[in-house]
Amino acid sequence: QQQLVESGGGLVQAGGSLTLSCAASGRTFSNYTMGWFRQAAGKGREFVAAIAWRGGGTFYAGSVKGRFTISRDNAKSTAYLQMNSLKPEDTAVYYCAATRKVVGLTASDYDYWGRGTQVTVSS
Repeated sequence: QQQLVESGGGLVQAGGSLTLSCAASGRTFSNYTMGWFRQAAGKGREFVAAIAWRGGGTFYAGSVKGRFTISRDNAKSTAYLQMNSLKPEDTAVYYCAATRKVVGLTASDYDYWGRGTQVTVSS
């Protein structure tokens, strides 16, 4: 099992940057693919980015590609989401998730979830 705790959310102006962290505790972090999802008010949860446990390949939603970067530090059992050039439409609750699958691009691929951190981008 994995327990996940997100941090780093907040209020930022459009064009600004934030870095989210996801601290994991439980079984061997390096054996889990980590993903970030977001859910805006009144909308469904959408995939943002993922980093595979095998090979470290990264995957991004088209809406964030080139602006967001996912990374992981296995020694610290932590995943990160660096978000640059933020837009008001990036406003959402951001969740990290973990799966033993090599690749996870949908919410149903993931077994463990954090409680989320709010990101608000003002125009």
